[in-house]
Amino acid sequence: MIQRTPVRIEARDTSHLADNGTYAPETQSWQAILSRSVSSPEQLLERLNLPAEGWFEGARNGHDLFPIRVPEPFIQRMESGNPNDPLLRQVLPVADEKIELSGFVRDPLEENSAIQTTGLIRKYHSRALLMVTGQCAINCRYCFRRHFPYNDHKLSREDRTQVINTLTASPEINEVILSGGDPLAVNDRLLSQWVDLLDAVPHLKRLRIHSRLPVVIPQRVCDDMLAWLNRTRLQTVLVVHVNHPAEIDQTTRDALQRLKQAGVTLLNQSVILKGVNDNAAILSELSEVLFDAGVLPYYLHAFDPVAGAHHFDVSDNDAATLVRQMLEKLPGFLVPKLVREVPGETSKTPIPVI
Repeated sequence: MIQRTPVRIEARDTSHLADNGTYAPETQSWQAILSRSVSSPEQLLERLNLPAEGWFEGARNGHDLFPIRVPEPFIQRMESGNPNDPLLRQVLPVADEKIELSGFVRDPLEENSAIQTTGLIRKYHSRALLMVTGQCAINCRYCFRRHFPYNDHKLSREDRTQVINTLTASPEINEVILSGGDPLAVNDRLLSQWVDLLDAVPHLKRLRIHSRLPVVIPQRVCDDMLAWLNRTRLQTVLVVHVNHPAEIDQTTRDALQRLKQAGVTLLNQSVILKGVNDNAAILSELSEVLFDAGVLPYYLHAFDPVAGAHHFDVSDNDAATLVRQMLEKLPGFLVPKLVREVPGETSKTPIPVI
């Protein structure tokens, strides 16, 4: 059973709820939107006018293994009544998740062996990954950390001190990556405290944030977030995670533009997923849409063989073929690097495409 910790909402804002219980996300705080995320297969199927017959049993079985969580702004971009919608496919549990296949494991990147101290993962020479939370705004079915024991790695105040001491004693580290879960699921007060602590480590140059939240809940890009981003001396990079062009709407573009205006470098990483984006035309459109929104395509990740998600798997050969086709359509700067993360390697491993 997954150990992901429940989402804690620091401040619930229900002032914009209508009398009938419906709400318009664009008028609410990100905390309120997050608190009202769809959290059951029944809700999601009903919300999209999909019949429970033929879907519900598999969705329930998958949900029992890895709970569903989908915020309303992301649901609004799905096509009602379409069971093959590429956004829906990323979040709807299916019966295949209960099938155990050889080679698909609970810790495909062997991250447990890379934990240096509580909350701090060290896989690369100059970079360290700080898992500030196990919370996420959306539970993607293909997540390589869907089995990660987050409850064993909660950061206490003492752990926070140990993390900073470890970073201070490691002058070769010049970049810290905030990850999780999703680091932006944490309230801005705590994130501001973390940034102040990292600012005080003299050899740190960059702060990188890996987050899905500005995409799935664009309202997360709020004044409080921009305040601590503007205050830090560190160069800031936000790596969003978008797999399909339909994930970006005008509200998302507006949020990304606010980040660019704050001086944040915006990159995107995608995962190649069967039935979602295993198509050169879709991936090419995604690159164009991202760049129009101010985001540079960065990585296209080969699928990590995580248990319960084998139905998303695309072979490296097929992925390389897709990237070759993208090279024929796009300028080189819009073609993401096709890579695989190999446990124990000191960098991402490029997959040859030519």
